[in-house]
Amino acid sequence: MKRTLLIVGCGDIALRAAPLLRMHYRLLGLCRRPQTRAILRLHNITPVYGDLDIPDSLGQISGMAHSVLHLAPPPDHGQLDTRTVNLLAALAKRPRIKAAMLPQRLVYISTSGVYGDCQSALIDETRLINPQSGRALRRADAERRVRAWGLRNGINVSILRVPGIYALDRLPLARLREDCLALIPEEDSYTSHIHADDLARIVVAALRYARPGRIYHACDNSNLKMGEYFDLVADRFGLPRPRRIARAQAEGRISPGMFSFMRESRRLANDRMKHELRVNLRYPTVAECLANSK
Repeated sequence: MKRTLLIVGCGDIALRAAPLLRMHYRLLGLCRRPQTRAILRLHNITPVYGDLDIPDSLGQISGMAHSVLHLAPPPDHGQLDTRTVNLLAALAKRPRIKAAMLPQRLVYISTSGVYGDCQSALIDETRLINPQSGRALRRADAERRVRAWGLRNGINVSILRVPGIYALDRLPLARLREDCLALIPEEDSYTSHIHADDLARIVVAALRYARPGRIYHACDNSNLKMGEYFDLVADRFGLPRPRRIARAQAEGRISPGMFSFMRESRRLANDRMKHELRVNLRYPTVAECLANSK
């Protein structure tokens, strides 16, 4: 008999992972929009109504699943991830709940942004976090709450820190067509990547192999600066490479969201992911993926 997995955050990565997950689990998907239910059913995911922003809507998920895959993003404001607060409270809502009713495993998908600017250093998972942006602060808050909740309840909790996700249908083509800007090479920032299909496979591996309380970098082997990434995509699709400008000229000419990414530079080591989660990347680098795409 298959165990039950509750997916919280049924977006692109969850749907890519669904065919692999169905081999091992009966899949439930938390959803709040009626139009989402049909999409989930097409992927053999049973919809379960619930809104992470409305705690009273989450009562039925207590005791529902053996494992939980938490992919939902935090709110877009504040420094706390109230959605994760509401989820964790709902999963253990009954005051005298039996241990068997709690999930045995929870995997949370976070972001490498929690490290802040590492000044281009190559870092592993032992690096202390230093979140700078609002979105990174909310992710760091979620990580702390998830790990504390796992320790408190004796649940195997693990965290995947994910950098920029790409796929052939998730490339910055529109930005390149709009004559985007990038920093000159000597002032540019390093940024890590992971193909969406590889991330889906890493998620499945984490549910199976991740150690309790463990953090993993879910990234490929690329060693690219942001401008180099844009150049690779532009060359592959016959688009102009972005014009390069100095960092001092960038503020006001580049969107605040993009400029916030340019302020942070880091390279992620992925040895722990490869060895402990037993992951063999299908797309080891962005360059190899684009070179082999049709």
